[in-house]
Amino acid sequence: MDFQDFKQTARRDRDYPERQHELAMRIAVRDGQLYASLIRPFHVEKDDSGQYIPLRQRRPSVRYNLCRVVVDDSVSLLFADGHFPAIECTDEATRDALTALVRDTELPAIMVDAATRGSVGSVAIHMRVLSGRLFWAVYDTQFLAPTWRADAPDTLAMVREQYKVKGKVLAGMGYTVPKDDAESDYWFRRDFTDAAEVWHMPVKCGTPEAEAADWPVDAAKTTTHGLGFVPLVWVKNLPGGNGVDGACTFPDEAVDTMIELDYQLSQAGRALKYAGDPTLMIREPAVDNDGQVIRSAGNAVVVGPEGDAKMLEITGGAAAAVLEYVRACRELALEGAHGNRSNADKLSAAQSGRAMELMNQSLIWLADKLRTSYGTALLRLLRMAMQARAKHELVDSLGEKVPELKSGDRLTLRWPHWYAPTYSDKQLEVATLKDATGGRQLLSQETAVKALATCYEVADAADELRQIKADGPMPDAKPDPEPKPGNEPGKED
Repeated sequence: MDFQDFKQTARRDRDYPERQHELAMRIAVRDGQLYASLIRPFHVEKDDSGQYIPLRQRRPSVRYNLCRVVVDDSVSLLFADGHFPAIECTDEATRDALTALVRDTELPAIMVDAATRGSVGSVAIHMRVLSGRLFWAVYDTQFLAPTWRADAPDTLAMVREQYKVKGKVLAGMGYTVPKDDAESDYWFRRDFTDAAEVWHMPVKCGTPEAEAADWPVDAAKTTTHGLGFVPLVWVKNLPGGNGVDGACTFPDEAVDTMIELDYQLSQAGRALKYAGDPTLMIREPAVDNDGQVIRSAGNAVVVGPEGDAKMLEITGGAAAAVLEYVRACRELALEGAHGNRSNADKLSAAQSGRAMELMNQSLIWLADKLRTSYGTALLRLLRMAMQARAKHELVDSLGEKVPELKSGDRLTLRWPHWYAPTYSDKQLEVATLKDATGGRQLLSQETAVKALATCYEVADAADELRQIKADGPMPDAKPDPEPKPGNEPGKED
């Protein structure tokens, strides 16, 4: 059984487009719910009528979500602690205010959640301004449909959210629903536009109202933000996909191998349980007149001259072969999904940051692609925050006023090292930068400080540079040697 079989056998609502079903299946893989529709446990071999239950209809007892491992490893290199990028812009006040806003609104955690959810192909991040504060929300996109501006294909014109909900759920939200329709399906619709968040009145499925192009607006729940842009960022996970969604972090081939691993490991566990409880086979005669097995004082079975007794056991060779097969499949799946294939048991000593990069080069290539997608999304979120500040007075969680932000300033991101450098790495980098900033003056001191900022957790390179200049040279510092005649910068020896 492979992923394609699960797609075909899983229940699909034909009222939704094919894209919704595809994303729902990928979300099930990501969240470990792929086998939720299989109700029979793996150890149950026969149903109530005595019929044999095929393995494909049983839920594996051992589950190794290899695809989620690849997602978590790549996201950890993207936005986890120590990997979140620093904001760069020409205006220091704007940069400091944005950095403070990122921390106050817990944007790093939001981006981790977005990159995890977006691993199935796409994700949407919603910005809201409530009581003068900024809030972020992350949405799965299986029930969202974007519309792009014709004159700016990279700018959203509207995002529509539409899905089915039971009548009793709507009743709990305050809507008037007849008692007979408590279990009926209704369409819920909400539109995100550049002027408002428009809620529509729920419409019962299968009615002529549901086929209408325009639905009645719920004026009580509709809110006008007046930002002049759609306050959502649509993120395509990886290059490729279908135009609306990007490519998935874990390919279908990796899902196929994951299913194979789960069933193989479940079968191996089943075999080991049988080996722990061997079956006794007795060749007659070995019973008394009452039909009881004859045992001696030593707990041995006593048989006659023509009798025989054996223990039917399963050797461990088969289980070892299964485990070897599982390891080989795992390596192939991780290679195809660009996952982390290093083995911590084989590391005898601490490795340098560069050595770790070479060891996990495939995973870094994957995370580097994700940096392009989610780094661009982060910059768009920051620009939306700057535009929101231009239209509204914003405060942080402590009630302090957010200073004005120069919305015209160009923003960039400065990403840290993939792996934290060791003390030897730091020493070599410091020595290299010292040589580059002295003598021939190949680099400026500002560039050198920025290069070392991530290694030494310097939050603001410009402030650090000013502090260096204010402190002055160390008492025992030696001046840089003067270049020899003929060796001035720009001249050849």
